[in-house]
Amino acid sequence: MSTWLITGCSSGLGHALAQAVLARGDRVAVTAREAARVRDLADAYPETALALSLDVTDPARVSDAVQKTTRRFGNIDILVNNAGYGYRAAIEESTDDDVQHLFATNFFGAVTLIQAVLPGMRARRGGTIVNISSVGARLCPPGSGYYAATKAALEAMTTSLRKEVEPLGITAMIVEPGDFRTDFAGRSLTQSRRAIDAYAETAGRRRKERDTTHGTQPGDPAKAAQAIITAVESPEPPLMLVLGSDALRIFRASLDALSADLDTWQHTSVSTSFPS
Repeated sequence: MSTWLITGCSSGLGHALAQAVLARGDRVAVTAREAARVRDLADAYPETALALSLDVTDPARVSDAVQKTTRRFGNIDILVNNAGYGYRAAIEESTDDDVQHLFATNFFGAVTLIQAVLPGMRARRGGTIVNISSVGARLCPPGSGYYAATKAALEAMTTSLRKEVEPLGITAMIVEPGDFRTDFAGRSLTQSRRAIDAYAETAGRRRKERDTTHGTQPGDPAKAAQAIITAVESPEPPLMLVLGSDALRIFRASLDALSADLDTWQHTSVSTSFPS
């Protein structure tokens, strides 16, 4: 029986994952900004679920959540950094406060949790850290530059983390979902307070009032949850788990485009070296 700590469990992928893990008999600290929003899980699994209030931008509350989880269950075997939200704005339209809060939640919140659980994992020489990213880090659509940047930062950090902790018996992995039928395009999506007319046909097309994707996304969160469990339990977990046929298509197209750029500019690239 493993112990999981999952952030952002009030809805969507986090809720689906917590439910799937509890249904198979594991123990889970289910967290949300308000514990009442995950009370259904705690009530359904009173012996193995611990509902906690957690704001990932508050280091004191992160430390408290980790301590309460270890007191209740003894250790944390698997951390899933799922808490986060979307933000849409042209680069010029954003405010410093908006961008700083976005990074505080989507990136630095994950870092704080990782730093909080690693001492215990190192002591046991085992554990898994799962960071939920987004295919937005690959696609980088207009209007989502800052959101994509938070996820690209998360992916780069995770890649280095994996190399640091593998010799210690710990695994770090990235999950990059495509569009799943969650609240991401609804309640969890924010945007800049101003819209500049010059960007109406680029970033402006993706503002909330023009978005029609909510409730029609192709991905099933319950199936994504099972895929994550399969990857975590694998003897060789992937560095990057891409979820959804749309995400796989976008990922491959991105690789192809980058490869084509490399080929086009390879002469210029090699021209900058000293003669051998």
